[in-house]
Amino acid sequence: MPVIKSAIERVKTNEKANKRNASQLSVMRTAVKKFESANVKGAENVEELFNNAISALDRAKSKGLIKANKAARDKSRLANLKK
Repeated sequence: MPVIKSAIERVKTNEKANKRNASQLSVMRTAVKKFESANVKGAENVEELFNNAISALDRAKSKGLIKANKAARDKSRLANLKK
């Protein structure tokens, strides 16, 4: 454990950020998985789930959780699945 006050505060801040980032990544992954499973089953709301997944990827990219190239690659992969 850190002894210096600023280091203690930094640990707390990092833990909060880690929880927030993990939660947002989980939301993104869930949105992508929902679209993929609905696409396989041929559900009616595939278009809505596709838009949610793309939005989640863009949100994760803008927050720095994933790199721009990964977001573009995943969006392209989802678009090809949608066809």
